[in-house]
Amino acid sequence: MRVWPGVPYPLGAVYDGAGTNFSLFSEIAERVELCFFDQEGSETRVDLPEVTGYCWHGYLPSVEPGQRYGYRVHGPWDPANGHRCNPAKLLLDPYAKAIDGRVDWSPAVFPYRFDEGPDSRNEEDSAPFVPKSVVHQPHFDWAGDRRLQLPWHETVIYETHVKGLTARHPDVPDELRGTYAGMAQPAVIDYLKQLEITAVELMPVHQFVHDKHLADRDLRNYWGYNSIGYFAPHHPYAAGKRPGAAVPEFKHLVKTLHQAGIEVILDVVYNHTAEGNHLGPMLCFKGIDNAYYYRLTEDRRYYMDYTGTGNSLNMSPPHVLQLIMDSLRYWVLEMHVDGFRFDLAATLARELHDVDRLSTFLDLIHQDPVISQVKLIAEPWDVGEGGYQVGNFPPVWTEWNGKYRDCVRDFWRGKDQTLGEFALRFTGSSDLYERTSRLPYASINFVTAHDGFTLNDLVSYNDKRNAANGEENRDGESHNRSWNCGAEGPTDNAQIIELRNRQKRNFLATLLLSQGVPMVLGGDEVGRTQGGNNNAYCQDNEISWYDWENVDGELLDFCRRLIRYRKDHPVFSRRGWFQGRPIHGNEANDIAWFTMDGKQMVEKDWGQGFAKTLAVFLNGKTIPNPNPRGEPTVDDTFYLLVNAHYEPLRFKLPDQTWSPRWKTVLDTAKGWESGEVEHEAADAIEIEARSLCLLHAIADG
Repeated sequence: MRVWPGVPYPLGAVYDGAGTNFSLFSEIAERVELCFFDQEGSETRVDLPEVTGYCWHGYLPSVEPGQRYGYRVHGPWDPANGHRCNPAKLLLDPYAKAIDGRVDWSPAVFPYRFDEGPDSRNEEDSAPFVPKSVVHQPHFDWAGDRRLQLPWHETVIYETHVKGLTARHPDVPDELRGTYAGMAQPAVIDYLKQLEITAVELMPVHQFVHDKHLADRDLRNYWGYNSIGYFAPHHPYAAGKRPGAAVPEFKHLVKTLHQAGIEVILDVVYNHTAEGNHLGPMLCFKGIDNAYYYRLTEDRRYYMDYTGTGNSLNMSPPHVLQLIMDSLRYWVLEMHVDGFRFDLAATLARELHDVDRLSTFLDLIHQDPVISQVKLIAEPWDVGEGGYQVGNFPPVWTEWNGKYRDCVRDFWRGKDQTLGEFALRFTGSSDLYERTSRLPYASINFVTAHDGFTLNDLVSYNDKRNAANGEENRDGESHNRSWNCGAEGPTDNAQIIELRNRQKRNFLATLLLSQGVPMVLGGDEVGRTQGGNNNAYCQDNEISWYDWENVDGELLDFCRRLIRYRKDHPVFSRRGWFQGRPIHGNEANDIAWFTMDGKQMVEKDWGQGFAKTLAVFLNGKTIPNPNPRGEPTVDDTFYLLVNAHYEPLRFKLPDQTWSPRWKTVLDTAKGWESGEVEHEAADAIEIEARSLCLLHAIADG
């Protein structure tokens, strides 16, 4: 095969219509072989002839899209100094836009010999057992598609899984279930439109690996938090099976969602890779330049692990930062996604050891003209020391608000806590975000997420049920802040069933009436259960897949109406903080807090941990931010009564200063009201145990 010198940038395999340029970065390499594979798996090797700034490159005029390839890197094998080059191992291109094949867990996949330990070198060829990179076809007809750029304060996120959403969907053809094409089917798009969410947050779609310890137990890495290709969409999610088919299929999904007015946010895993620790496989970075790509301990045979997965990507060297930034820009500019949720983002903010708010990575994000303009969500913690960083990310970022989740769960299960904590979370968590000039939508509010109980299981189980994971129920969180409402798991007791349904409505209503950005866990709106499994990361089966045959239609209708009501009433999604003292104080015009006797709360009321009731006045006439056309934002006024006590209680409405009359629009003990039930100022209203009631002000005349 003829090899021309080519160019060092861009990195990866770039097809220009006549041939393909290949470029690979490695400081430690002494020689790099580019390896091509035909349909039968026969291999052809050529040396990359040029090296410029540690980028090994060459241009091959005969190579076209669909060609499978990989690299063999010759260099030092010196584990004591962190170097693990082994040309017997075929390596993925870190910049591969498409990947084909899977890892077969042969001993050849590992760089060392099992019988001699991790410092020995395994000379067995890994090529038959590992996936291959694919030269991709860059052309796609986007038909004018572009990012939607929906405002944060209007956003409602639906966290879902490409496969789980459609694997059992009766209106998706069998051959498309569990794929990008299946998710793009009209029945699925129509469902999402009718739910009226504005963004799907897709669990990882970067190419990932099913761990050996799972494969040994006939399980799979269903969640996908085990990335090995930061540019390639996970190819098993493609209905088409030809090499590279996942790229246009994913683009079609994005275009279809955009046509429905729905943004696409990717859950991305840049904190670690699928290569694990010193006992893990060699698939890519470990064989290209191990000491450059990974954080190593003082004994450089071993890896720093802030993620609980065996390794942590090294965010200090420029080419690692470039890799991530190039990946992010690629997904925005070429794949048209609208934003990212960064898994264990505290790891990305670690310079040497500590989490640093002003780390190089965060600085790069902040100044980048492309990435700084999309939706950025941090999971603001990792498993390392000092890794819990809720509220500490800089401007431009939003955060999964774990404190919101914990507070709301505790409040509705009757756990003692101050009302002030609940009020802060309900109003956007100003204590966490206001000091960094961020606004309420910096708080991504959630009650449930993929990691933990579903909403149905949150009100049905006190304890996790993870035996199917094969770890003797040791895995998963044990402190779930859940409450089974009187019986563990499924029950025929009508009173318990009714209470559970009410609790689900309480959680959804609290979530969707709170300031900030609500995130609904996909399937919660239809009563999805995982049978008490709160760590279903390895359950690629009916435990995790949506059960479309047993949908809770009443809950679905309740959730749809809540989302619509939030959209119709901007008082529940303000862009700015409540003015003055947003939690307590007597001079608030836009918000005021009341006890159940209709009196405004005073200082002593906020610290009562045993208190389970409060009411809040939300004034729709005092929203400070104008609409996109510069016109005043004016809404109706509401009064929300909350009773988390185990008995019904009578609430007295405030005097006519606040409103002369009110009508009930929502009662989680009964559902949506038509508005016929009206109340005069200072009336007493009975609020059912463990429920909330939303009243709408009726103006005179």
